[in-house]
Formats: sequence, structure tokens, C-alpha cells
Amino acid sequence: MPEYPYSLHPGLDVHLVPAPTRMSPSIGGGTGHVIDEDTGIETTGPGSERVARWLRAAVGAATGLPLPPAGGNGNRVVLRVVPGLGEELGSPEAYRFTADGHLVVIDGASEAGLFWGAQTFRQLLGPEAFRRAPVTGKRRWEVPAVAIQDAPRFRWRGLLLDVARHFMPKDGVLRYLDLMAAHKLNVLHLHLTDDQGWRLEIKRHPRLTEVGSWRARTRFGHRASPLWEEKPHGGFYTQDDIREIVAYAAERHVTVVPEIDVPGHSQAAIAAYPELGNSDVVDTASLTVWDDWGINPNVLAPTDTTLRFYEGVFEEVLELFPSPFVHIGGDECPKDQWRRSPAAQARIKELGLADEDELQAWFVRHFDTWLTARGRRLVGWDEILEGGLADGATVSSWRGYAGGITAARAGHDVVMCPEQQVYLDHRQDGGADEPVPIGYVRTLEDVYRFEPIPPQLTPEEARHVLGTQANVWTEVTEDQGRVDYQAFPRLAAFAEVAWSALPGPAERDFADFERRMAAHYRRLDALGVAYRPPTGPLPWQRRPGVLGRPIEGAPPNV
Repeated sequence: MPEYPYSLHPGLDVHLVPAPTRMSPSIGGGTGHVIDEDTGIETTGPGSERVARWLRAAVGAATGLPLPPAGGNGNRVVLRVVPGLGEELGSPEAYRFTADGHLVVIDGASEAGLFWGAQTFRQLLGPEAFRRAPVTGKRRWEVPAVAIQDAPRFRWRGLLLDVARHFMPKDGVLRYLDLMAAHKLNVLHLHLTDDQGWRLEIKRHPRLTEVGSWRARTRFGHRASPLWEEKPHGGFYTQDDIREIVAYAAERHVTVVPEIDVPGHSQAAIAAYPELGNSDVVDTASLTVWDDWGINPNVLAPTDTTLRFYEGVFEEVLELFPSPFVHIGGDECPKDQWRRSPAAQARIKELGLADEDELQAWFVRHFDTWLTARGRRLVGWDEILEGGLADGATVSSWRGYAGGITAARAGHDVVMCPEQQVYLDHRQDGGADEPVPIGYVRTLEDVYRFEPIPPQLTPEEARHVLGTQANVWTEVTEDQGRVDYQAFPRLAAFAEVAWSALPGPAERDFADFERRMAAHYRRLDALGVAYRPPTGPLPWQRRPGVLGRPIEGAPPNV
């Protein structure tokens, strides 16, 4: 259990988020370790120099200190990759931290563990260490005399960014990778395609971005809102942009998982290439990139043409993303067009399938087999359970816990991301002051008490829970400031749930978390995060009218 027996050095922040497994005074006691112009960095082990390079860039920029390579003497920060530490502490991402006298020693079970230890070191330096340039004249920085042992609870600690509904430019994605790393999150799920936009350059199919990356207008607010933004919206990432994002993430030990949605959520692709749609029952040539929210009826046709097209798309995706996991969506696929389509019905008969649900399962299994043959693993939303679970598929359980429980009991891996708990675009308060009050009310405390492993699972079944993920959908979060406001501070609470060895939800010490957050808000300030103030929306964030109150008669999840 986390231990916080005291607070050292008044004015120096020692309240860590997420909480470490164990923190106590260092054996030698003392007043802590001074970081100054004489401090150097000593490295040992594979990858330690890469962590040192990040530390010099991040902490060196904030402190103005050079932190040069150091030998075996003097005031120094020692970075070591230590074989066997992972077995001792229970994770290849584990680290051990000691600050005492003239040494700070960070031992990592791997390069990733060493990097997480370096993030802890940065927190211990104080909030000014999170700025991009020095803001104080001090040339001496202190780290308290502490000893820490730490390891993550889950190996999948994820954040979904929906860049399809509202495009986030590349620099915004890089910024979120830094924010994830600062909270020890390690999977960025990029939702790259949807009805409202296609955000990834595919060289063999250029119209996906020439046509599919822009829409003429956008509904402003949730789908019951009468307001529209009468201006084009769009953008996309070039393949070099993606290579940069992936490389930047790798330096921070974050895996980028791409999502290419099939067979639903595909109107942007059909608008670019009408032959992908069910043209025997819909005039697909007249479709445009969708400007509204909700579940769209226009889905991919289950034809060989569609399969070959998306195989080509995924070939380029695999070249860009080294992630072992590739997300194919699979959610919210209405079957009405397939029921009316002679071509789809002929496909069902040809394959000997029972119905349209089994047709979707066939579609998913095709890409599961295709990805497996290329050494990758398919991930899909829990609708891929309908019509039979695809062999080898991993399930993102979003419609509550049920899909994840079913999948885990069937021996399939699961990422828990139930919308009732960790959809961060949903409202943070039950009052009318939320900017766009959609979905379930989930406060900071609610997120802190979220438990990713359902109690219905046996210990053996629970081993299939790879981890958990918070999802930020962007129908009503139209820019970076709104994404920040919805994500933070709840993402800090989620990060602690994903990383720390917390007790059960009812026994969690939320008061202690709030106490540590009082210091962490200063770090978020230094990082420029436009978080929701702990006391609620500021006056200028209260919008009257349709965006300032729930619409009468609208369902809660709009």
C-alpha cells in the first residue's frame, strides 16, 4: 500500500501522482539531495542514455542546468537498468528510487521502468520542473531524502483521443503524449477514422484525405442541439506526421494503437469511394462527409472490393504503426442496409451464415486472420462479440462490464473502458453549469473509485484484463482547451487507478488523493493544462441556453 508518513521540506512538493507502491524516508536520512550546476548524470545499462537524454531536455530546460555526463564521483543522478529488478518488484516497468546525500539513484527493471522513475524524479523537483524554460533565478534544486519502490498494476494504461470528430493538429497530439508520460500512461489509442472525417494519409487511396478529411459544416453541441458551425472543418496527418508521432511516443514509452473503423462509422470513406458502400440500396455517390453526430446508417458493403480496399489501407497502417495491436472498431454497425441489400443477402447465403450479425462477425474474422498472419493482434469494441467472437481478438469493453466479462471468460484479452465510468467527454457535475452536459455524471471521485476488474471474474479470468483506458470522444470537445477541460483533472485520477496498487473502490482514500492533487494542480498549471477547476466551472465557462442545460426529453447519453 502507498505510504505517506510525513512531508519533507515545506514548500517542496513531495506528493506524487500516481501514488507509488511504497515511499519512505531514505535509509541515510539527511535533508535531501541538491541538484545544481555541478550535478551530472551517470548511465548504466541498455537504454539508460536515452532516458538521460530525455531528462536533460525536460528537466534541463526547466532548471537551466546542463546535467552533463558524469563519472563515478561527485554530485550526480545515477540511471541504471538493473536485470532482475522486474522479477523482484513484479513488473518489467518497475523502478526503485533513492535520494540521499550526494546521490540520486534510479534503478529500472527496463528502459521503460527507468523512464517512469525519471518522471517521479521530475515531480519531486517541484512544479517549476514542468516548465519549458526557467522561471526562477535559483540555481539549486532539492529532491527530498526518500526511498521509493514502484511498479504498475496494469500493463495497458490507455487514453483514447478521438481526432476524427474534431481534428487535433499534430502538435496537440505530441503535447498529449507528454501529458500521458507525466502520468505514467503508456497506450495512446488514436481514433483516426469515422463518419465525420478520415485523418490518415493512405497513398494508394488519396481521396480518403482529399475528400474524406473535410466536412462542410458541424453541429455545435450534442446531437439535440439546433446550433451549427457553418464553416468547413478538417485536417489529416501525413505519413511523416504519423512517423513523428510514433517516434515521439516511443521515446516516452507510449505505444500508439491506430483505429481504422469497419464496417460501421465509415461514411467519410464511402463519400471518398462510393463503391465501398451498399450502392444497390443507397445512392452512395451523393454521400458527403457527415456533419452530424450519432449512429450513421451508411456502412461498408461486405464485398471483395471492400475487403481488398481495406487490406491495402491496413498494409500502409502496419508500415506506420509498430504497435502489436490494431483496432478495427466494429461498433455501432446498423444492419438495415445489409437486410435490404441483395448483394449482402447473397453474401450471407454464399457463406452459410445465419443472419446479419454473423455477417459482421465474418467481416471481423477476416481482418483478425489477416492481421494475425502479419504478426499483429486485432482489437475491437465489444460489438465484435455479436455473431460469435473472432478468434484471437481482444475486446475493448465500452458498454459497461458485460462484454469484457464474456470475453475474459471465453479466454480473450480485454481492455476495460466502460462508458459509465471512464468516458471523459461526459459531464463532471449534475448541475446545469457544465459546458455541454452530456452522458453520465462522473465526478473526480467517481473516476478515482473506478475498478477495472469486475468482481464476477475469477483470478484466472481476471488475468485476461490487460488493463484499462479512458476515452475522450470529441463530438462536443471542439478544440484543445475543451479536451483539456474534460480530461483533467479526471485523467490524473484515472492514471492512479491504472498504475497504483489501490484497495477496493470503497476503501480508497480520496481525501489523500485530493491532498496530493492540491500540489499536482500546480504541475498542471506549469504544463499549461486548461483543467476544470476543482470548485467547478468558472463564470466565463457557464454557457446559457441549449449548451448550458440538458435538453428536455433528450436521452442521457447524447
